[in-house]
Amino acid sequence: MTADIGELLPPLLRSLTALEFIARHLDPLAFDAVMQGVGQPDQTLRAVRDKFGDSSEIPDGTAARLVAASDETLAAFDGLRGVLAEGDDLYAVFRALRHLPRAQEALYPLAPDVPAVNSFFLAASLRSDAAALVRSAQPASEGATGVMHFDNEPGSRGGFSLYVPETYTSVHTLPLVMALHGGSGNGRGFLWSWLRDARSLSAILVAPTATGRTWALMGNDTDTPNLNRILDVVCERWRVDPARLLLTGMSDGGTFCYVSGLEAQSRFTHLAPVSATFHPLMAEMADSDRVRDLPIYLVHGALDWMFPVEVARNAGRALTRAGANVTYRELDDLSHCYPREVNADVLAWLATPR
Repeated sequence: MTADIGELLPPLLRSLTALEFIARHLDPLAFDAVMQGVGQPDQTLRAVRDKFGDSSEIPDGTAARLVAASDETLAAFDGLRGVLAEGDDLYAVFRALRHLPRAQEALYPLAPDVPAVNSFFLAASLRSDAAALVRSAQPASEGATGVMHFDNEPGSRGGFSLYVPETYTSVHTLPLVMALHGGSGNGRGFLWSWLRDARSLSAILVAPTATGRTWALMGNDTDTPNLNRILDVVCERWRVDPARLLLTGMSDGGTFCYVSGLEAQSRFTHLAPVSATFHPLMAEMADSDRVRDLPIYLVHGALDWMFPVEVARNAGRALTRAGANVTYRELDDLSHCYPREVNADVLAWLATPR
């Protein structure tokens, strides 16, 4: 290597932040403008990355992780710029953005030892909090913590990824967030949509992968039993607050929050569907005792091109009529993508007694 590994980190973090911005503001009608707005942070990253040569020649350790994260980040920008140059469809953008969680997964193990990485994986409000920075970087004091994967390799179905805060202790119970990916996603990637907030606000985070191509929205439901199995596994090993069990999800995952979470036997105490579709019959056919006073935090974008916002407005009205305790949040600048900025508010809502 002909460069100091420290040179790589600043442009890498800037490029990751730009990718997060693109993912949040993904809209077919605004894609060119969003790309123009983020500029070209990847050019600086590429220039520094090229000094390190072949990644296979870099020994395991900090340098290898930074290079791996950089390569995934650059692959994302290559894909996105290819869309601009060739006029590919939106699915090519989705494919490019799959490199973002892979970059985050490669980078995260450095958080305890590299202050800038530790700060990157905390909520912005905590990045100037010296006590929070020290606490988050301390080694785990009890049990298995951090990011774990259970039969959830890329391409597999039915497994799950898990995050347990490194500050976990069995003295206290923690809320649990089960976050369901969208129709073309997987739990291993979707974990990173929630990790920063789960880490900052001390929540156990579970990101399962559907048993089929997407969640069981019709026909035989093989996903609800699997979610219950996963919930059993986690609750047996870590102390979970039974009064704060959140089922949330994006797009098809949000719709499955309704399908599974409105069942009479559902163990989840709160639901938070995001950018989901909904049919009024879901509320009418749901168990009345289950729906009565059920806290539901419904999030949707005014610019959603897949499920128009009126679907969500109707869902809020139908669920309220059925007796649910609905919090409806409509984001004026949100298209059909995941708004990470709502996570902290959802966790605060989850902590409010029913």
